[in-house]
Amino acid sequence: MTDTIPSLLPVPDDGWSRVLCIVAHPDDMEYGTSAAVAAWTARGIEVTYLLLTAGEAGMAEPPDVVGPLRAAEQRRACSEVGVENLLILNHPDGMLEYGLALRRDVARAVRTVRPDAVVTANFDFEAYGGLNQADHRAAGLAVVDGVRDADNPWVFRDLAEAEGLEPWHVSALLVAGHERPTHAAPVDGAAVTAAVASLNRHEAYLKHVTGHPKPEEFIPEILRAGGAQAGSDHAVTFRVFDLGGLGG
Repeated sequence: MTDTIPSLLPVPDDGWSRVLCIVAHPDDMEYGTSAAVAAWTARGIEVTYLLLTAGEAGMAEPPDVVGPLRAAEQRRACSEVGVENLLILNHPDGMLEYGLALRRDVARAVRTVRPDAVVTANFDFEAYGGLNQADHRAAGLAVVDGVRDADNPWVFRDLAEAEGLEPWHVSALLVAGHERPTHAAPVDGAAVTAAVASLNRHEAYLKHVTGHPKPEEFIPEILRAGGAQAGSDHAVTFRVFDLGGLGG
């Protein structure tokens, strides 16, 4: 433990039993956030990943080759942090469109998984030191709205009437990688190691990205920076939105 006075509140996850992580691409969870996932699954919290695309446009090879490859790498990444439930939708990578279809898919997943909290990635216009990628922005907006749609019985009525998926209320929305975090989830050394291993599982993708640093060189640094704000050795930071029922 460090002697730093915490500047962020702890993520109030004591009563959680299920978490749903919704991102645009394979590997989006692996840039530090998966350390929190490893900590949650180690405590018996069930975590589900929903990828809105297969990431098929993210490499030099043809999409019909890359999509299955990246899905396989994501499954291996999930195994490193205790995630058994991986869902991948078929929205087109690089052309993800915010709209009713995407909102419905998010609402469907929320009603199916019935999570206490939903995690997504930073979807600000400017993020990660530059202009955020288009799919990230569309995904985040759809998650915000789809989570609330899932709780409204009069939106996407077909989900209940045709699919038997009744409305579900999510207590909290967590945005990872936000430049103005409000909360932090402290993680131990095992979770840090698992997070590094999860990103390393995206072997083909990392080889494709020219000059990509080794995960073991920068993931611990990200988590140490989070720990400095949390009063711990390592932590994952989030901007947390209380949707009602989050508690203390």
